[in-house]
Amino acid sequence: MEIKRFRYVDIFKVELDGRISPRIPVRIGGITMGPGVSFGGEVISSGVDLAKHLGKDIAGYVENGVLVITGFYS
Repeated sequence: MEIKRFRYVDIFKVELDGRISPRIPVRIGGITMGPGVSFGGEVISSGVDLAKHLGKDIAGYVENGVLVITGFYS
């Protein structure tokens, strides 16, 4: 497994109202979600507040077509 760097805007779409949705299938902790799922700006998924990391690059790897997020760059 090779950890790669991904741009936040390539992985998540942020709507004008602040809602966030994945552009591709992603897994955070044990939760997998894909396009069509959206949530409010401060929803925490597997202990990760995605709004807090808005604009930060993402560390992860692709497994069976799903981006497994392992962390965020500062």
